[in-house]
Amino acid sequence: MDEYIVSARKYRPATFESVVGQRALTETLRNAIRQNHLAHAYLFCGPRGVGKTTCARIFAKTINCLNPKDDHEACNECESCMAFNEQRSFNIHELDAASNNSVDDIRTLIQEVRIPPQIGKYSVYIIDEVHMLSQGAFNALLKTLEEPPSYAIFILATTEKHKVLPTILSRCQVYDFARITVADIIAHLQYVAAQEGITVGEDALNVVAQKADGGMRDALSIFDQLVAFCGNTITYEQTIEVLNVLDSEYYFRLVDVARTNDVSGALLLLDEVLQRGFDAGHFITGFAQHLRDVLVSKDAATIQLLETSDAIRKRYAEQAQQCDAQWIFKALDVVNTCDINYRTARNKRLTVELALVKLTQLNAQQPIVTAPQPTVSQQSKPSASSLPSVPKASVPSAAPQPAVQPKVTAVAPPKLSKLPTIPSLNSTPKPAPPVSAEPAEEPKQAEENSPFTLDQFRGAWAGLYTIFKEEPRLLAILREYQPELVDQHHCVLTLANPWQKNAFKQFGKAVMDHMRQTLHNSRLQLTLQVDEQAVMKKAYTAEEKYKVLLEKNEELANLKSVLGLQLE
Repeated sequence: MDEYIVSARKYRPATFESVVGQRALTETLRNAIRQNHLAHAYLFCGPRGVGKTTCARIFAKTINCLNPKDDHEACNECESCMAFNEQRSFNIHELDAASNNSVDDIRTLIQEVRIPPQIGKYSVYIIDEVHMLSQGAFNALLKTLEEPPSYAIFILATTEKHKVLPTILSRCQVYDFARITVADIIAHLQYVAAQEGITVGEDALNVVAQKADGGMRDALSIFDQLVAFCGNTITYEQTIEVLNVLDSEYYFRLVDVARTNDVSGALLLLDEVLQRGFDAGHFITGFAQHLRDVLVSKDAATIQLLETSDAIRKRYAEQAQQCDAQWIFKALDVVNTCDINYRTARNKRLTVELALVKLTQLNAQQPIVTAPQPTVSQQSKPSASSLPSVPKASVPSAAPQPAVQPKVTAVAPPKLSKLPTIPSLNSTPKPAPPVSAEPAEEPKQAEENSPFTLDQFRGAWAGLYTIFKEEPRLLAILREYQPELVDQHHCVLTLANPWQKNAFKQFGKAVMDHMRQTLHNSRLQLTLQVDEQAVMKKAYTAEEKYKVLLEKNEELANLKSVLGLQLE
């Protein structure tokens, strides 16, 4: 039985050309070799599984190759390359800083640096996970790292660049490795599958690439796991079953049932997901990502932001054409709110179900349109004085019936910040105005200058407490002082001192914009003034302070007498 080698080792790149997803970095290193511009220290940083240690080994092997190729790749035939391939090279030294992070380990390394290479030109020292070195080990490495022998080259690799000392960073050429894209991972896995004689669909590889999160080593490990379960034929259904990934088909179905106002379908779909063992929070976050992908698919310029296969990208584009952009915005807001509340909710399933119900009602929430004025030329019209002022929502769309009209007066209208009125019916009928976008400006103007009561004004002022709760100075002024309403378009706020006036002015425009919007009155103005009559006398001496406290609490004198206290 042949010895099994995992794909991450078997298909590990051996040349710069075979490195996946790091084209710019490999070209830079190859040009440095061609121009003989080699630095004495390099720092390779980036996420796990993107090729940091692999590129370090290829670089060390190539600069020691005795017969490099024309494209400045290692020949794999000379003694130096053969020694490297057989893991017996004395020119390339690897140190795992995670387990060798003490000062003594670095001192031993410094002693080895003094020994020149026997074969080749350079002694290369690869220190993996260099951020794990202790403070003393970093300091011990500084001098050698700054002025090593001419034949010594250091390559440091780390996943956490921010933990490396700035003094170390300043002595290295820093190379930032990027996450490998989904397309590059899929292409490489297709190559591996072809070499191994394995049949796998692109949709299954897309799931693997998404699960790997930009790491090629993770992708190859997941691929080996699928081969162990599925054999030589890997299907999409088997992939999502092995990896316990929620099928994206659920998200496509949820969008369809939400757009058709199917509450039952949405709740049953959630129950199906939960029955399969998936967490409701995971489902709602995945749906938020799905809505984002649908949104970016509405434009051909942004559909390229989807890191997925061409087949799935086409599916997103088809659904994006069926969804209105405004509906997607509202759906994203509902899902994001649910995601925030889910962490603190006690009944988590109910929280998600309420969000799904809201999603199904988004299309039903249409703005109330005023019914056209009915034609009453063929029937008797009641007098204008007999029609009470009621909200527009209570006016039926059909022609009013005089026999039922008097019953409306017995119903108390709801308490609203603004009570719209219906137009009065004159004795002579008037033709209905033509349907146009321009006449809509008149009701808007009337709405922006509608009257309000003192209670509504005070309620709008109290609403500022929540709007500006993150501004403590302004919030203190809002709570302590109440403006006086002079008339429907003018109010006066009297403050105690000029400092409060200056503090309020910084937010004056935002405050009044909120007040005008809440009261539907664009003419409302606010005047700031300082109470010149208020004389604030501060108590400086102990006796003055005692008198001030005594005015607030007369029992303080009895307490002073009983305890025999004296003013200092």
